[in-house]
Formats: sequence, C-alpha cells, structure tokens
Amino acid sequence: MSESKSWIDVLKAEFGPQLQSLTVRHDEVTVEVLPGDWIVVAQGLRDHPALAFDMLIDLCGVDYLEYGRSEWSTDSASAQGFSRGVSPATSGRFTFDEAPDLHDRAGPRFAVVMHLLSVVHNRRLRVRAWLPDDEFPEIESVTGVWAGANWFEREAFDLFGILFTGHPDLRRILTDYGFVGHPFRKDFPLIGHVEMRYDPEQQRVVYQPVTIEPRVLVPKVIRDDHRYATGEKAEEEKDA
Repeated sequence: MSESKSWIDVLKAEFGPQLQSLTVRHDEVTVEVLPGDWIVVAQGLRDHPALAFDMLIDLCGVDYLEYGRSEWSTDSASAQGFSRGVSPATSGRFTFDEAPDLHDRAGPRFAVVMHLLSVVHNRRLRVRAWLPDDEFPEIESVTGVWAGANWFEREAFDLFGILFTGHPDLRRILTDYGFVGHPFRKDFPLIGHVEMRYDPEQQRVVYQPVTIEPRVLVPKVIRDDHRYATGEKAEEEKDA
C-alpha cells in the first residue's frame, strides 16, 4: 500500500495542476487531463524515473453519446415481458434521418483513453482526455512519445472520426477505401449504409444501398444488481 501511495503522490506532485481528476477504483488508477496537456503529461509519464510508463498498451476513442441511456427498465415486470424491449430507443438502431435527437447530454461526447504500462515498476495507468468539440474532435498525436500509438490512433480516427494532429500517416485502417462515416459512433446505424455483393454479370463486387431491415432482438439494458454494487450498498447486500 505504501509503495502504491508513493507513486500516486509522485503523479500528484509532478502533474498537479494538469490533472483534472485522479481516481483509484478496483486497484486501477485513472487520471484525466485536458487535451492541451496531453503531450506534456504523456512525456512526463514516460520520462519520470519514478513513473517510467515506457509502454503504450492501448489507445482508443470512446463515444459517450448515449452513455447511461437504456431501452428497457428492469425495475418492474409486466405481462408484455420482452416485447417492451424490442422497441428501439437509441440512435444506432435507426438510419441517420430517423434517429432520435440524443445530442442533449451534458459535457463532451468524445474522449481518448490511453492504457500505459511501466515494465520497470510493474504498474498500469489509465489516462483520459475529453474532447471539447463534438463536431470536430481533435487531440495531439502521441506517436512521438510512443511509436506504437500509430495504428491505435489510425483505428480511433477510422472508427470514431477523432483527428490526431501531428500523426505521420492519419488514414483509415479497418474500413474500405471510400467508406463514408465512422462505424463506432453511437449514431451510426447498426445495419450500416451500404452492402456489397458479387455481381456475376459484371464479374466484380458491387456496392448498393443496404437492404437489411433493422431488427432489435436484444434491448440495451442498464442493470442495477449485486454485481455493480459498491460501498455501503455492497456491504448491506453481503450481510443480507
């Protein structure tokens, strides 16, 4: 415990004003920084001898557009049962034109998250930055700090449309050439926009508007039970 506390104290002392928050949950440490401090903090986390986070394990984008919104409440039961949950209520179930307006959430929509590892000290750290512009999410590239961020950032750009300034080769990495949109955004239709098939007459693969009808078989449910209980609530359920 003392060792864990000491390196967390180093985090606070080294980056105090730059840390928007620092939380420790389930023995996992998460810090949040502003996009403008992204590179400075990244370099400090790598170069400070007491921290030495020399390995970037993962970097990804997150879309919080519908975070905390459920399609089916589990507070009570009814005779209709599952049929209540097959009426879609989140935007990914629809085409863009039919999607309900869910852009009224408080705070930024997009975030970038890094997972770091210190091989020397055998410690892990999660770093998150919220991107203030929902229409043009942008942050500096950390490829100059960890070269392994290259493909991770390309993936976040491809799937979420997050721009990484200073990236040496920011282009799509998973979707096809000419793909329109970013498929991991919550308002991107689950069925997509286009489908492709082999045309025997043209003897090539052709693209056409998607013909799949959207079907909701598994509603989005946010459960509240013992698996997610914490603090006093967890102790009460444990004693019970």
